[in-house]
Parts: sequence; structure tokens; C-alpha cells
Amino acid sequence: MGNWETRLREWQNLDVPEGWRAEITPAGVTLTPPVDNGHSRIAASVHRTLVRSVPEDRAILQKLGVSIRSASRLYVPGLVVVPHHELLSRPDNVPVPAEAAELVVEIYLLIDRYAEPKPSVTLFSDPVDGHYRRSEQVSFGEEIRLPAPFDLVLATAAF
Repeated sequence: MGNWETRLREWQNLDVPEGWRAEITPAGVTLTPPVDNGHSRIAASVHRTLVRSVPEDRAILQKLGVSIRSASRLYVPGLVVVPHHELLSRPDNVPVPAEAAELVVEIYLLIDRYAEPKPSVTLFSDPVDGHYRRSEQVSFGEEIRLPAPFDLVLATAAF
């Protein structure tokens, strides 16, 4: 069994405390403590906006494992949008491959309340070979357009 399979099995067998997230990073399997109220408020706001535009055959989920097998990594982002068939085609403890995710929202990295010189939202798009070819950044209070298949404007003033 290779390194990725070993780490994935460890992740699948973890008894993670309520609210905590287990991820596979370059350091191994790591636990992240529960998020704070500010993080939850932002996730709820983004979720509410997405619900208005995401097609019915898509799921908007929190705490979904997203794997990047080629990099031996697995993350549990703040929000993920995936087609329902991606969830139905695998057991509960098998993560969704990153390439199946149509949108990944990580509150502390992409929606960054602590960015300097001021909080910002960065939209990364056009992924190729594990890297994004485009990015757009706005400060909290400005709007940012999410591309197709969402084609919606995300207002960030409430963040």
C-alpha cells in the first residue's frame, strides 16, 4: 500500500472530536479545531447566496473531504459545490476528488478576515495541473462575480 493509501486509511479511521476537521497535509494527518463564529457567519452568508443560483442537481456542503491524490492531500474546506452524483457514487468515508468539485470555498484562505492591509476575498479559477491560472481579489465590502456554472455576484459587505 502506497503512502497516499496509508494516509487515506488513517483519515478514514480517525475518531475526530465533534466540530474538528481532519485533513491530510504534507505534515501528515492533522486536526483543525472547531471554527469560530466569524468563520461560521461568513460560511452561512456564502451558502445563502449559492442556494439562490446553484442548480438542483448540485449539493452545497460543509465538511466534505476533497482529495488531491496526485499531491497526497485531503482537505475539508468551508464549503464545496459538487454534483449530487459524485456523492451517490462513493461510500460516505471516501473523499470527493478535487477535480469533481465545481467550487471550493476556504474561509481562512480565500475569504481571509486577517489579510493585510485589509480583509479580502480571492477567487482562484481556471485550474490546470494543480495550479490556478487566474485569480481576482477584492476587499471586504466589494462584490466579486463567480463564473459559470454559478454566474452570480457575491456581496462581501456582510463578511
